Amino acid sequence: MDLRDVFIAHRRIAPYIRRTPFARSTWLSDMTGARVWLKHESKQLSNSFKARGAFNAVLARLEREHPPARLVTASAGNHGRGLAAAAETFGLPLVVFTPADAPRVKLDPIRRHGAELRADGCDYDDAEQRAKTYARETGAEFISPYDDADVIAGAATIALEMLDEAPEIDTVVVPVGGGGLISGIGTVVKAVDRSRRVIGVEVEASHAFHASLAAGRLVPIVAGPTLADGLGGNPDPHTITWPMIQAVVDSIVLVGEHDLEVAVAGLVEHEHEIAEGAGAAATAALLTSRIEVTGQSVAALVTGANIDRERLAAVLGAVGSGSARAG
Repeated sequence: MDLRDVFIAHRRIAPYIRRTPFARSTWLSDMTGARVWLKHESKQLSNSFKARGAFNAVLARLEREHPPARLVTASAGNHGRGLAAAAETFGLPLVVFTPADAPRVKLDPIRRHGAELRADGCDYDDAEQRAKTYARETGAEFISPYDDADVIAGAATIALEMLDEAPEIDTVVVPVGGGGLISGIGTVVKAVDRSRRVIGVEVEASHAFHASLAAGRLVPIVAGPTLADGLGGNPDPHTITWPMIQAVVDSIVLVGEHDLEVAVAGLVEHEHEIAEGAGAAATAALLTSRIEVTGQSVAALVTGANIDRERLAAVLGAVGSGSARAG
């Protein structure tokens, strides 16, 4: 995937996705001593950036001489929801494998869009293996939520929008799960100016790429439970995102569960924004000063808003009002 693929994706998906708000955050700017903008992909269709990659992947396949007759995917929830919307739009059957404990706010829309939901995985890694087995046994085409050039190009369109509105940005902070989002955004940012920083954020409970960068090779980790359910699990050992991350990501920092809770609560209190745990990871990294950004122009992504009501209420109750900086 290169910059040309991203421009093609941007034109391709424009009728089907929103150009989301990209707004200066007075709160985060004051907290960090930087000029911070938030890219509100929580306002995207399906309330997650995943709709971009999903629609681009489906549209790209429909442009083939022999498009697939049936699709299958694995997802922590958001990719499945976005792909279900795209499959419904273009009349394609879809099977979505997810962990059994994926949030209802992500699972219910998958069913509403008409996809077949199989929410019986022990975790994301198990759901991915089940989806790949289904693809081999049935001939359905597997669309990875991260290990797919069209998915990555669709996600990368976020960077085109940010740089168009704030070309002075010198640091971009991106949550990292399977690595597709940061691979795409990093490709665009570095193509424009190699000196700009691309910083990833993983959670302490599940940090495959942070561990892999330290080891110099992709290594498996034992993923624990986390508020950022969308960032959990191991990437495919042969994922195309690993060499891309090595090429375009400057560093990856870690945030803890309390950091995520404070960030979720802070976004509600100061930005009037609902964010799921994964969606608040970049904000958490800024609040904890994991990244030195004083005096810089910073873009941070709020990648999704799909958090169950009960869990959001528990987070807000645990953190309380007035707490702005994570520990």
